[in-house]
Amino acid sequence: MILSKLLLIVVSIGFTLQFAVAQQQTYVMAIHGGAGTILKKNMTDSLEAAYKDGLKQALLAGHRVLQQEGGNSLDAVEAAVKVLEENPLFNAGKGAVFTHDGKNELDAAIMDGKTLSAGAVAGITNVKSPIEAARAVMQHSPHVMMVGAGAEQFAKEQGLEIVDPSYFYTKERWQGLQKARALDSLATQLDHDEQSSIPEVYKDYKYGTVGAVAVDRAGNLAAATSTGGMTNKRYGRVGDAPITGAGNYADNKTVAVSCTGWGEFFIRSVAAYDVAARMQYGGLSIAAAATAVIKKIGDLGGDGGLIAINQNGEVAMPFNTAGMYRGTIKADGTVDIQIYK
Repeated sequence: MILSKLLLIVVSIGFTLQFAVAQQQTYVMAIHGGAGTILKKNMTDSLEAAYKDGLKQALLAGHRVLQQEGGNSLDAVEAAVKVLEENPLFNAGKGAVFTHDGKNELDAAIMDGKTLSAGAVAGITNVKSPIEAARAVMQHSPHVMMVGAGAEQFAKEQGLEIVDPSYFYTKERWQGLQKARALDSLATQLDHDEQSSIPEVYKDYKYGTVGAVAVDRAGNLAAATSTGGMTNKRYGRVGDAPITGAGNYADNKTVAVSCTGWGEFFIRSVAAYDVAARMQYGGLSIAAAATAVIKKIGDLGGDGGLIAINQNGEVAMPFNTAGMYRGTIKADGTVDIQIYK
């Protein structure tokens, strides 16, 4: 009888340890680098390789955090997004697009799924890493969002790296502004029917965001999003990226989400939170909830996509555009990067 009890205890302890180890290995990250009219026929082999390498480096940066003992999802998503912010191929940080006035105005947001703490910045022009600024707002202020000069002052006081606005200049983005201005002028001259002759790529001036979502060994979720906004934007326009619940959201009970696309539609749909709500209140799977939200965006007339992850490490990455730069990395280091539909 005693021997049987001892065996039962040993088996129970063994199962518990095995379960704990299994739980500790469930850490996964997903990232995106924007959605739009991304077609294989328009992509050179070298450019495609550069995009894939940029995404891979971001995934590896996040994975290095997650695989460490005590590595958490917040640090991981920040690390991944910082890599993308420093890559001029993506519309965030160094690769940010220009406003109508020829400036780079940067937005970012981050959220902790464990505590529902969130931080965001919008319309900043001289902080090297907007996602760092967003996290500083979350952790070192009583606020959720700061904008413009005030956010810049706060970032400086927090010791973040401040750069001359010229740091964000890239030739490609400047040329993109000139094309957008020309198309904008053309659009105002045409009636509604004639506007159909404007190239489809014109829509892509509304897109371009980077983001990361992750679950760590402890089962905590986090999401981070950063963007240069919309090419040729005016009047201090702010999109969905820095708005908690619209372009960025995380809650351990359900999901972490980062969105990319035509921001006005994601704001109107409260898209990131809607994924969580459909899961929590409607009982939908992460895939079904994410897909339904992107369908709703499309039904309203908007384009874009999102990445989402839950505590089990399940990932959904739906989009309704021709392509979306996206990738995942699992606990064992397996990387999967995709661009086209």
